[in-house]
Amino acid sequence: MSNKRTNLNGRDFIVVGGAGYIGSHVCKVISEHGGRPITFDNLSTGHAHAVKWGPFENVDVRHGANLDAAFAKYPEAKIVIHLASSIEVGIGEKHPAEFYDNNVTGALALLNAMRRAEATHVVFSSTCATYGETENMPLLETEPQNPVSTYGKTKLAIEHMIQSFHTAYGLNYVTLRYFNACGADASGDIGEEHDPETHLIPLAITSALGQRGKMKIFGTNYDTPDGTCIRDYIHVSDIALAHIDTIAAFDRGLDTAEVNIGTGIGVSNLEILKTIEKISGRPLPYISAPRRAGDLSKLYADPRKAKITIGFSPKHSDLRNIIQTAWNFHSKAPRN
Repeated sequence: MSNKRTNLNGRDFIVVGGAGYIGSHVCKVISEHGGRPITFDNLSTGHAHAVKWGPFENVDVRHGANLDAAFAKYPEAKIVIHLASSIEVGIGEKHPAEFYDNNVTGALALLNAMRRAEATHVVFSSTCATYGETENMPLLETEPQNPVSTYGKTKLAIEHMIQSFHTAYGLNYVTLRYFNACGADASGDIGEEHDPETHLIPLAITSALGQRGKMKIFGTNYDTPDGTCIRDYIHVSDIALAHIDTIAAFDRGLDTAEVNIGTGIGVSNLEILKTIEKISGRPLPYISAPRRAGDLSKLYADPRKAKITIGFSPKHSDLRNIIQTAWNFHSKAPRN
């Protein structure tokens, strides 16, 4: 289980995308548990100020020769954590070539570089978007994967690629299918800084801060208790701890797994807005907008396999803690 007694004994871990939102939190918990995270990132969407806990290599995941040079500096690093992907769903629909290039071509280049460097394990950052449209809730890992978005399709392609590398080359892997990542580190030093920002919580907080107009809620007539969509919000610090649990599971001999990383608890859009109002003490007016194509009324995980397989249970994903940590981060002075 994830706790301070987990000791990574000074080992090196390659964190691809370690300057990003989730990646920086992963680097911090690796450091807190006694490991050394090495960030591989080209800073196209990540932030140099979020690299605080280990070496930084400015490398594009698609460039094999540069990857080889970076891997050569850290020959003891046998576990790679792959978080570097384009994620903004709307951009993926408008520019699929860029998504397939960065996500799929990049993953192939990385996996080939791992083979050359004799790195034996990968933890892959995947998504519940690989499941596509379904009414079967809570979502089990056995649910058929039929993604709707280009983003989900690229992530599923990478999952298949990793599975093939396991079969053919013996690559050990754990695929973590995240639900809605949210919140910020308790220190307030790192948090969600996407550009463009499309996620509900940071958008709503910036509305409450008066930095943007009224919130739009897409669909208020769903078959849910308050008419708005329900999602599974998992604190980014819990997602980071899932990587520590995965490393421990590898050390115990785990070869492969695909697991959901969520809480199993559904929270509605309006519950998010009301909690932000309570935490901030500010009104948060919103306007209703039409439903978006492909949005499900409910989407939340069955988290049992993650607990059984890698020993993961959320510890930071109480809704008030999610909103409080996000509020603390976004209400601070702008970061350099």
